[in-house]
Order: sequence, then structure tokens, then C-alpha cells
Amino acid sequence: MISVDNVGVIHSGSTLFSNVSFAINETDKIALMGKNGAGKSTLLKIIAGETKPSLGSVSAPKDFVVAYLPQHLLTSDDCSVMEETSKAFASYLNMKTEIERINEELTVRTDYESDEYYKLIEQVSELSEKFYAIEEVNYEAEVEKVLLGLGFERADLTRSTSEFSGGWRMRIELAKILLQKPDLILLDEPTNHLDIESIQWLEDFLLNKAKAVVVISHDRAFVDNITTRTIEVTMGRIYDYKAKYSHYLELRKERREQQQKQYEEQQATIADIQGFIDRFKGTYSKTLQVQSRVKMLEKMEIIEVDEVDSSALKLRFPPSPRSGNYPVIVEDMSKKYDDHVVFKNASMTIERGQKVSFVGKNGEGKSTMIKAIMGEIDFEGKCELGHNSMIGYFAQNQASLLDENLTIFETIDYIAVGEIRTKVKDILGAFMFQGDAINKKVKVLSGGEKTRLAMIKLLLEPVNLLILDEPTNHLDMKTKDIIKDALKAFDGTLIIVSHDRDFLDGLVTKVFEFGNKRVKEHFEDINGFLRNKKIENLKEVER
Repeated sequence: MISVDNVGVIHSGSTLFSNVSFAINETDKIALMGKNGAGKSTLLKIIAGETKPSLGSVSAPKDFVVAYLPQHLLTSDDCSVMEETSKAFASYLNMKTEIERINEELTVRTDYESDEYYKLIEQVSELSEKFYAIEEVNYEAEVEKVLLGLGFERADLTRSTSEFSGGWRMRIELAKILLQKPDLILLDEPTNHLDIESIQWLEDFLLNKAKAVVVISHDRAFVDNITTRTIEVTMGRIYDYKAKYSHYLELRKERREQQQKQYEEQQATIADIQGFIDRFKGTYSKTLQVQSRVKMLEKMEIIEVDEVDSSALKLRFPPSPRSGNYPVIVEDMSKKYDDHVVFKNASMTIERGQKVSFVGKNGEGKSTMIKAIMGEIDFEGKCELGHNSMIGYFAQNQASLLDENLTIFETIDYIAVGEIRTKVKDILGAFMFQGDAINKKVKVLSGGEKTRLAMIKLLLEPVNLLILDEPTNHLDMKTKDIIKDALKAFDGTLIIVSHDRDFLDGLVTKVFEFGNKRVKEHFEDINGFLRNKKIENLKEVER
């Protein structure tokens, strides 16, 4: 179907990967995995035709349609949500317009015997054959169905795209891709801007309606639910597993153990040979044997053990100063902007040491509640912080608030005070910023690196009430696991807004659900909440 043949990428004399070959079949659902910087996004862009490889090629059948959703978008704001999404049908509508134009031209021309006239007939015949082979589509209904599935309200469809955040515009681009019904969908971190319900809808779409899919995602549950094949990019090459992500992890562990064993055996052999060479070098009677062993070493292909991301990211929050028994008490809180009611009569009590999650569709008031707790907005009702509550806040756009002209070292050195200043390099090292890397400017960092840097800033002050708004966007799975372990060990109170089910699993013990202009308290973990949510959805469908 689509073939990647001996593809390689070389940047400034350094090889990112080489001799990468694999085929993508008609209904493959593939996870593209590897640590940050391994070359996953670069490989996806090459398959999409967005960039050219330094070596090798990608081939696909004629009229093969590839749709690509990058991590970061540049979008225009000159039309409504409905109009922008309808551009997915541009080729279909353009074909229809072109057929009408040629037919109109044929009716007014009189040079029936000319070559140009015959060319027009051939052209319109070919276009018509393509056009009528496409199943007739009520494209407005299709557009509406997909947009509602991705979380838009019907009233949003006539609003200008300029009124929406980057996350919502990402959904518009995703809707356009899904509507094109391409032969291959390439998705780079598609769940970063989706709420839990939209992720479930997307999973269902990709499983039941999409053809081939290749996805890069740090959402472990999402990857496990939709993929059956895993391609790992590591140390400049790939490994192709006919297995879903969780099974691939086991197979990869076995592979590395085997490599380690072969590597150790080879190193022992090399040591023996080198020992013989060193012992008998210069001994006339052993000259031929020494030369033979030197050649043997030169020809030997050294076994490499694939990298394990063993950078020891030991993330520990400082001990929390003791707060009152109830760091957050909200009673009968209501908030509206003009005539738009966000929520009303919301109440919640969060106890010291509790770890709770705010979930719900985007736009239902999670971030508004956080702003109210932090005293950044006015509201009706009551919101009190307990005695000695000290807030540490990680905003969804925290990474973009960094000063891009500072280096990594300067960013942390400027905020470190007291004894901690002597340990800045150690702290950066623990977050995988080592050696000369600490002198890189912030502007050249990837999304994941910026998020890690922003997280370090949060760690430098002792707090007892942590509020994290989508902290895992752009983080790889290993880093997410380490941050999750640190949050589990955090002895203060935690409020977390996240769409990442796997991250919330085992971390939070209570869920506050935002929706339908109210806040509902669920006395259970995220899995219990999701089970109940599915039942509620069924009741809503029945009603």
C-alpha cells in the first residue's frame, strides 16, 4: 500500500536515523514510539510528504490520499467553524464546479472536430467517472456530525474560528482530516487538546471508520485501544512489532535483555583477544597469530544495546508546609460572563492531602474554577482558602510563558534562591538537561523540553496546594510516569485538570465533573467515574 524504503535523515552531519524500511498496509493501526528527539515526528512528516528524507524514498499508489495532523498548527481565521471544516470537501466540490464549467464550454463551442474539443470531452468524461464513483454526500450533515462528536455545540458552528483557542482549532483540523476519508491518517499527539468524551469518540471513529492509521501519542490508554502494531524509533533505526503498545513493552524488554547478554559475551571475547595481542605483541614466533587477531578485531561488528531511557529523573517535591484541614472550601459559587452561565451553585470541600481531578468537556468551567480559587476573577458565592494555603500553579500554557531568549540554565538560575543555587546543574541534570544542553536557548526546545523546564520552576518553591492544568501535554511516557510517582509522593493537596486517563489512574481519589452548568462530586477514582459516566450517557441516549 505505502512503502518506506531505506529512508535516512542527516542534520548538520549527524544522522537522526538511516536505512529505515517498512510497509503500511490497508487497515494497519500503528503506534510510532520512541523517546523525545528519536525522530518520530520527522518520520511522520516524511510519510506525509511534508519533508524530504536525506536518503531513500516513500512510494504510494496513484490517487492515494494521506491526511496529516501535526502537533502545532498555523491556522487562518477568515470564516466560521462550519465553513472551515467544509473545506474537507474542497476537492469534491471543485470537481463538481469543473464538470459544470467544461459542460458549459462544450455547449457554446462549435469547433466539434478540433483537437481541443476532443480534449475537453476526454477531460469531462474522466472527471465525471471519478465524480460519480464517489458516494453522494450530504456534506453539511457529515460536517455537523463530526464536529459535535469532537465536542462542539451546535451554536458553535456559525461562530468565527478566531473566537476559539488553539486546542479547539486543532479539533477543526482533525474534523477536516476525518471527513476526507483518507487512505492513511497520520496523527501527531491528537489527544493533547481533547477531553475524555472526545477521546472516546475519536477512538471509536479510528477503530470502526478509518482505514490505515499511524499515531504518535503519549496517551497510553488511547494507543493501546486503537493500535495493533508498534514501530519503535531508537538509536537511528527501527524495530517493528506486530503487537499493541503494552505487549510491545514486554517484547522490547526481552530484546534488550538478549542484546545485553550477547554484548557481555562479545566484550569478554574482545578482552581475551586483546589480552593475547598485548601479551605477545613483539614476540617473533607469535607475529602471525597476533596479526590474525588484530584483523579479527577490526572486522568484528560490535553489538550495541539499544538505549534504555535511563536518565534518572528523580523528581521530588519539597516537603509541604502544613496547611489547615480544608485548603479549599467552595459554597454556592456561580459564575457567568454576560448572559453565558458557566456554572451555578457549585460547592466543594477539599481536605488536606487529598488528590482530586477536575474533568469535563472543554468550556464547562474547569479553568474558571481554578481562576476563582486563585482569586483571579469575581464570582457569586463563597470560596475560601484554608489556613496557610500556599498555591503552586502550573498553567496549560506554562511552557509558552517561558522567556525564549534565556538559556535553560539562566531560566532556573534567575529564580533559584539561597542554598538551592549551588545545585541548579544537579536539578537540571535530573530533568535530562545535561552537559552543554543547559546553554541552549529556550526558543530551540521541543514542547516536551519546555514543559519539563516549566515543571522545574514549580519545584523550586515549597507549596502545599498544587494546581496543575494539563501538565502532561508534550511529555513522553517515561517522564509522565516519573512526574506521576512524584505527585503520588507529594504530601500536600493536589487539584489536577487532565484528559489523560492513564495519568489520573492511581493518582486521584475523587473526581469533580463539570458539565451542564453544574459541578458534580464523584467519590471514586477515575475508572469508577468512567464506568458510571458510560451508564449516564446510555440514560441520556434513552431519554
